[in-house]
Amino acid sequence: MVNTCPTHRAVLAYHLAWKRQDLEAILASYHPHIQYNDFFQNRTLHLADLRAYVTDTLPRHPEDYLEHTDCIRVDGDTAFIQYQTALRGGGQRVAFRSSEAITVKDGLIWRINEYASLVREASAQTPASPAPAISKLGLSARQLSYMARDLDEYFNRQRPFLDPGLDLQGVAAATGYSRNQMSYLLNQVLGQSFYRYVSQARVRYLLERLKAHTEPVAMEELAASAGFNSTSAFYKVFRAHTGYTPKAWLKANCTRTRA
Repeated sequence: MVNTCPTHRAVLAYHLAWKRQDLEAILASYHPHIQYNDFFQNRTLHLADLRAYVTDTLPRHPEDYLEHTDCIRVDGDTAFIQYQTALRGGGQRVAFRSSEAITVKDGLIWRINEYASLVREASAQTPASPAPAISKLGLSARQLSYMARDLDEYFNRQRPFLDPGLDLQGVAAATGYSRNQMSYLLNQVLGQSFYRYVSQARVRYLLERLKAHTEPVAMEELAASAGFNSTSAFYKVFRAHTGYTPKAWLKANCTRTRA
């Protein structure tokens, strides 16, 4: 049976426009006096702000998804939607649980109250709200998810970690974000420092090269080629990542390779 409730119809059309990634249809759903309250960022947006906001929050890859975890529930002129976005970044799952209270007026979306909370798969604790600094960064929950993937893809494709002098400012500039935004993503969302993120990328790269070697290899030389400029730092990071010293790892995994 088709739901004839005007509120349900308007919100369903809005939801389907997001699903189709139809920017113009999304914008056409908004009332001229729309008030979009993003409580994750602690900011309110109006119609003039929403083209840029929606453009930045639409999925960027075919595999990105926004999964609705409940049906649309209607109470008078307001409907409620719950959903979750989940992506991978830095070798771990990044997810946000979100809910929206959407109020309809004259068949258009008049007010949206959006609430989002970060979920870390590896953590038993889910923060009730992000750090206050997020309100100054101009990033929604969805944008932070996409930012994590942008960072992951940049490291996988460009391998900037091979440069021993790589720094946070350079990574931020290369991925199109500010230094503060990148710092927030790493520390508050991914839960790790820039140094740790880069070091883990170097170890993963080095392990791939070790598995491909069929001839004896000097571990220190290979570590330097992966971007490590300190032997002691390399040994410390390697053991933390694998649970082995380099020599023990080689013995257990590469019988034809010696340190």
